[in-house]
Amino acid sequence: MTMNGVCFVEQIGNAELFERVGHYCAECYREFAEGEPIYYDMQEFRYLCRECADRLSQRMNERCEVVEEERAATLF
Repeated sequence: MTMNGVCFVEQIGNAELFERVGHYCAECYREFAEGEPIYYDMQEFRYLCRECADRLSQRMNERCEVVEEERAATLF
């Protein structure tokens, strides 16, 4: 995993945390499981699953700025 510890804070999901922040990844809307590591995106102030945080981290520079936009499917 190439995740930058400055850009994300890793926490272990538990009932108390889920009561405060919700149960879903802010990017893909997958439901978090108790005991699963979740990642707080310090730039966008949201919680992400490991896969979404890793994908976002790969597009960030050392100052946690997104430098490469994710490519969306297009017709052309």
